[in-house]
Amino acid sequence: MAVRVMGFFYNLCFSLGLAWIGYRLSFSYLDLPTWGDLGPARDLVHMLYRLAFSALGFLVGFIVAGVLFRQVVALGSGLRRVPAQDKAAGVFGIIIGLTLTALLSVLFYYTRMPYAALVVVLLAIPCIYLGGTIAMSMKEELFYFFPRLGGTRGEAEPLQPPPRSKLLDTNVIIDGRIADICRTGFVEGPVYVPGFVLEELHLIADSPDALKRNRGRRGLDILNQMQAELKMLVQVFDDYGIALEPAEGVDPKLVKLARHLDASIITNDFNLNKVAQLQGVKVLNINELANAVKPVVLPGEEMIVTIVKEGREPMQGVAYLDDGTMVVVQQGRDYIGQTLRVIVTSVIQTLAGRMIFADVRALVRPEEESADKDVRDHPGGGDRRKTRAVDR
Repeated sequence: MAVRVMGFFYNLCFSLGLAWIGYRLSFSYLDLPTWGDLGPARDLVHMLYRLAFSALGFLVGFIVAGVLFRQVVALGSGLRRVPAQDKAAGVFGIIIGLTLTALLSVLFYYTRMPYAALVVVLLAIPCIYLGGTIAMSMKEELFYFFPRLGGTRGEAEPLQPPPRSKLLDTNVIIDGRIADICRTGFVEGPVYVPGFVLEELHLIADSPDALKRNRGRRGLDILNQMQAELKMLVQVFDDYGIALEPAEGVDPKLVKLARHLDASIITNDFNLNKVAQLQGVKVLNINELANAVKPVVLPGEEMIVTIVKEGREPMQGVAYLDDGTMVVVQQGRDYIGQTLRVIVTSVIQTLAGRMIFADVRALVRPEEESADKDVRDHPGGGDRRKTRAVDR
């Protein structure tokens, strides 16, 4: 709102200034001898031409002022993302360029060089560019000798995430698996946590509901752990660069911010995933990643499972693999609590994950079960497809 008010007054002042210039120019134009004597209509014609020149100046001023103000606002918004050290180095370089220009202008003045003012203006641009380039290339050395100029040495983190960065959702922080994914190095570059996501974690941690309170505290613990172990990868920021309504929910804010920053959202929320994709925001869903890295099971393969409960359909038994994949065993209801050798009949991929259907092959004797455990404990030998399911 403040930017719009400032822009309105800037456009008005600029337009009125050009209108005044047009009004003054109209006198010079009307004083030309080609006008001659207009008789009684002279004053009316002069007034109309002055109004026309003033209106033309006002219109040109309004258009030019609007373009200039938008460019200045865009430049200011871009500068907000520039690290403080780069800003200070740029200003220092500009000062060096202006100082060099001033010394050259004194030289031209004493030599009475023709068109000295024009030459100085033309030399100012390369001098300022040269000074800025030199200062930016030597910013580390510059702030070593002048530490107060750039704050803490080595602190050059941007106030705002760069384009194509990654934003963390509240649910994915509470889930905790993102910490392990970041440790493995599969997530390239730093990940950012918006301030409103951190506020939601605080609200959840202060909830009177014990379950929500535990989830919020778990999310805060995971975030603190990630910041401690991955200091250069996980950063919290509050400078969004756009206006976000306080009444908006966290998910709409996150999608709006991701669109503004051209960033990706890391989440495990199904609804947020769909909403973000509809608005053209790239989503990295860790549930999809987990499904992608699950072992591939093909029809006809054998596996060893333990039936833990009965299924929905008559005579079905249900088992689970170590990664949580559900195995539906036909005619397995009578074997609840027992270990079976089953053969895979089909594999179905659903939104919730992978589901395996199998038929009973044979009961597993205790010595076979013990041997299968040894195979699983030592992945270097035996059939890698044999996986014992446990009750989760």
